[in-house]
Amino acid sequence: MATTRDVILAAGREVPAPGFDVRKIREHFPILKQKVYGKPLVYLDNAATSQKPQVVIDALVHFYTQGCANIHRGVYQLSERATQAHEDARSKLQRFLNAGDPREIVYVRGSTEGINLVAQTYGRQHVGAGDEILITALEHHSNIVPWQMLCEEKGAHLRVTPINDRGELMLEEFEKLLTARTRLVSVAHVSNALGTINPVRQIVEMAHARNIPVLLDGAQAAPHLKVDVQALDCDFYVLSGHKIFGPTGIGALYGKASLLESMPPYQGGGDMILSVTFEKTIYNHIPNKFEAGTPNIAGAIGWGAALDYLTQVGMENISSYEHALLAYAIEAIGQIPGVRLIGTAREKTGVLSFVVEGIHPHDVGTILDQEGIAVRAGHHCAQPVMARFGVPATVRASLAFYNTKQEINALAAGLERVKAMFA
Repeated sequence: MATTRDVILAAGREVPAPGFDVRKIREHFPILKQKVYGKPLVYLDNAATSQKPQVVIDALVHFYTQGCANIHRGVYQLSERATQAHEDARSKLQRFLNAGDPREIVYVRGSTEGINLVAQTYGRQHVGAGDEILITALEHHSNIVPWQMLCEEKGAHLRVTPINDRGELMLEEFEKLLTARTRLVSVAHVSNALGTINPVRQIVEMAHARNIPVLLDGAQAAPHLKVDVQALDCDFYVLSGHKIFGPTGIGALYGKASLLESMPPYQGGGDMILSVTFEKTIYNHIPNKFEAGTPNIAGAIGWGAALDYLTQVGMENISSYEHALLAYAIEAIGQIPGVRLIGTAREKTGVLSFVVEGIHPHDVGTILDQEGIAVRAGHHCAQPVMARFGVPATVRASLAFYNTKQEINALAAGLERVKAMFA
């Protein structure tokens, strides 16, 4: 049977499409030109947040210097331009996800708020005492805690699908946990802690066979994979702009229009109403019904610029390049004595989670920082994953399409220095 490394190395031999030049790509990201402690920055914390291309920075500056105004309310030119740019970005996101209608895209602060919105609207409507919500052992805290809160409020039960020693979902166990009391399935498309790609199409099919809706947490998938929500047939999909080379504080919830229309508002305030009297309020149509108050206008416009940029580069090119880089990284880091990779799924994206024998991950991260190498060390807001593998924390190096083999070599050399310091 082929090992994880065999599978990924074989896939990694794919050559990125002609025209993808990582050196040119890196020129688009000004932050990568800096030095840390006198050494070139090696940024390997992309699962936490990605860096921003110049076109995104320019879009933000242009809005604040040339077009800053509130939207949906003004009859003057600045407001009309801002409104158009804000809604154009929504349409770009619709195309990026292949949603059927821009009305199915709700702006939120990020994936976390998107999950909370569904929990507090759809969840409160449909989950009652004795009902069940099904998640997996791979989830980020953002896809655990909102459901725990809802279950506590409603007297419902949270069920968890186990994972195997590779960090892969046990699909047969998932199917067994689908019952007549299951009211919602909520699953990460990609694990932030391990990089595992879940078989989300099969998950949706299994759940829909029992008329159970599915929410997919796409925070870690959307930067790396081409996402088609209509092909997936998921009911909800959440993603965060700052992980997809856009600004912080902006994200989106995709929801099927029929579901969004049936759900009550999440928050009350301006712009989510059609009419207000002291006796009765008539709510706005979707998506405005869920977007109370002044939104992150600049964030949406900046995210739109990021989506334009990704479209120009090509998500297929990005996926191919990152797959090859991951294969190289697994080979380079996995062969270092004393380094143990955590999460060796046969299908995964650019996350290397590992421990170094006898050295706490925080110490590893601190020493690597002195070499200019930025990695994440901790539980990655996925404490149940850490418990499953019997470790308090891991070091996580997470890749983006602007990373290079030379940076992987620098990480490997840095880990050798870490080991030498503790020898």
